[in-house]
Amino acid sequence: MYGVVTRNEEELAWSEFDRAFYEVKDVTGRAAEPVSEGISMISCFGDNAAAEGNPDLVPVSEDGQPATRERRYFDWDYVCPTRDDYREGLLEIVDDAAAVTPDVRLDDVGFPRPEYCHCDRCERRFEASEFDDWFAWRADVITEFVREARERVPGDLYLTLYPDPYPGHVHERAGLDLDALAEYVDEFVVPIYDMAYTTTYWLEIIASGFSDALEKPFSVELYAVDVDIDNLIDAAEVAAEYGESVLFGYDASNARATLRRMNADRREGEEFGA
Repeated sequence: MYGVVTRNEEELAWSEFDRAFYEVKDVTGRAAEPVSEGISMISCFGDNAAAEGNPDLVPVSEDGQPATRERRYFDWDYVCPTRDDYREGLLEIVDDAAAVTPDVRLDDVGFPRPEYCHCDRCERRFEASEFDDWFAWRADVITEFVREARERVPGDLYLTLYPDPYPGHVHERAGLDLDALAEYVDEFVVPIYDMAYTTTYWLEIIASGFSDALEKPFSVELYAVDVDIDNLIDAAEVAAEYGESVLFGYDASNARATLRRMNADRREGEEFGA
């Protein structure tokens, strides 16, 4: 199967795509109404607008560095996953989305990096918890959020993963316990983004690693913006060997052209008769 990830409602109905994800909340904080033609996709703890509006929401490292775009490594601002008020707002968005489409995708779920978060609230909650290990406590925070979202989603729940299948890395980096999350998630999505896909061996390595690491199905999401169609075809063919589906992100026109070329190439390769 092939699908699209888009912010444009009209692209959801394009016949080339078997499934379509529609961003109802992205990392800028921009929000859109859910629509029945697409699976609602919600950026959870990436939110520039919320972080700018209330800096107290932002995770901090042990030495007090906030997880914002001003820091190295971050492309957007983060919100601490222990903020109950913000989490309730996210779950209300999940409720609204699930009322329109039964399936929902959670994006940007987790802590920003291994050194986060050491805000006063996180420190207090860890000290009061049953956990001796800080990383295990963080993973429990995230699993509990996903469990709460699962209760609100009548259909399939999708969850985006950071593209690092090395054992233990997503647990340490983002607080994601893949085995615990598999109880609540129907399908994972792994974005493996590149600006060109001039080589694909690394894509195959990452996808193969997730094939070994996950108990549940997963799809591979490719970046489609301004990528050469021949290169995107190569990447899609590699991803299709491992993913439940291949998704194209944020350029539906380029994705559609890629799929049309792939279909044409298949037809040209068919032989009939003796």
